[in-house]
Amino acid sequence: MGRLPAPSLAILPAVFSAFTNSLKIPELRSRIFYTLSLLFVSRVASIIPLPGIDPAPLQKFFAEQAATGAGNLIGLYNMFTGGALTKGAIAALGIMPYISASIIFQLMTAVVPALSRLQQEGDVGRQKLTQYTRYATVLICLIQGTLLILALNNPGQLFPGYDVSTYGPIVIISKWSFIITSVIFMTAGTMLLMWLGEQITQRGIGNGVSLLITVGILADIPGAAQQTYSLFFKPVGTGPSLGVPQAVVMLTLFVVVTMGIIAVVQAQRKIPVQYAKRVVGNKVMGGQSSFLPLKVNYSGVMPVIFASAILLFPQQIFSWIGATYNLKFLTEFSQNLLRGHWTYYALYTTLILFFSYFWVSVMFKPIQIADDLKKYGGYVPGVRPGEPTAQFLDFIMTRLTLAGAIFLTVIAIMPDVLLFELNVPTRIAYFFGGTGMLITVGVILDTMRQIETFLLQRHYDGFLKRGRIRARSASPQQASAGEALSQEAVMKLALPMFGLLLLGTAIWAYKAFLK
Repeated sequence: MGRLPAPSLAILPAVFSAFTNSLKIPELRSRIFYTLSLLFVSRVASIIPLPGIDPAPLQKFFAEQAATGAGNLIGLYNMFTGGALTKGAIAALGIMPYISASIIFQLMTAVVPALSRLQQEGDVGRQKLTQYTRYATVLICLIQGTLLILALNNPGQLFPGYDVSTYGPIVIISKWSFIITSVIFMTAGTMLLMWLGEQITQRGIGNGVSLLITVGILADIPGAAQQTYSLFFKPVGTGPSLGVPQAVVMLTLFVVVTMGIIAVVQAQRKIPVQYAKRVVGNKVMGGQSSFLPLKVNYSGVMPVIFASAILLFPQQIFSWIGATYNLKFLTEFSQNLLRGHWTYYALYTTLILFFSYFWVSVMFKPIQIADDLKKYGGYVPGVRPGEPTAQFLDFIMTRLTLAGAIFLTVIAIMPDVLLFELNVPTRIAYFFGGTGMLITVGVILDTMRQIETFLLQRHYDGFLKRGRIRARSASPQQASAGEALSQEAVMKLALPMFGLLLLGTAIWAYKAFLK
């Protein structure tokens, strides 16, 4: 009987070697530096405040909310914008309006025949859909920007618990001029992020929009690291510090959660497909075996986002009605809809399960897949072509969706368990699960897969000794849509960005350690 190889760290040299080799390929090197430069521009846009905004009161309020464990959809939105919302920046809306418009049109193509026909017309149809999505993005930006600015004039409406007499006003100039200019600036900021995302997708590496969200989430790592350090090395007289056993438990939990997310994001059920032989002219076509990959987590993070949004509005409505009409039972019920109460988690789990099946029912089309297999002479062994194949695929996807929904629920609740049961600070708990962790892991895997594709095409080794990194989507994707810029053009862009980075780092170090 053969002896199993002992586990080792041999994968680490392969990973480092792959990153080193990626800089040896001129085209890939240009794409990487171009991507990093545009991501730096997006971070600059998230720290430039709007004229007439004093972000200090809002930042103080959010810091106190995070310390007490309170949080809602506004906190989730702020995480997606990379903290731009709390800074009152020109990119306060983030890239979310563009994502919202894309989701709306993606869902509408499944129910509106005209949009469905556009999607099937190839590049011309997809360009029209992209154009409609951009128009919808501008409209959403105007609506969300106006509502946000009006709410900042009366922050208690948007941020429950915000008291102007305690924290101070956020808007410090006249109302109407501020509304007009701020909406224009925020709309321009979102359109800039949308353009940066498209340029990264075409001329850089990875999916641009996803990378913008991921960089915004990872921007909180320095703060989380500093807070983690303070847990283990508290000043004398401020309470006991955590010891080595707690550090080992937290590190182990982080590794286990990350490995679990990677496993489920990559997990898929392979349905075998056999193609019959066909005679085309003098050639015999077909007769090959393949498989149809069905993702376990087909809906991604959308059920978690939808469930969080749905739970936010009833809580605010019941709280407002109870406070206005002095209805104590509605006030108590609204408190039970906050994080930390069993009612919240029961409804949260139910909504995640519902939206998981809803997303799959809209986006996954077993009848169309079965018809395409039948058209090209493919069939699932043991299953008759046509309607029986569609029923078989629907049955398999129903079971996979249940497993994916349970996984999403566990990952979404994991930060709350650490926050309320183990008293781990919010900034640290968010890196042990939740929506941000799901997005970050998935985007990093997709980016590594594209880099690996370039390496294998140039006869270099990939990140893994055996096998390849799978994409999150079931269908194969192109490594990049457009041609990379020349190295001279990339360096003209990257060098000023690198200089600004060094300058900002020097200013931060001076304020943090010397001033």
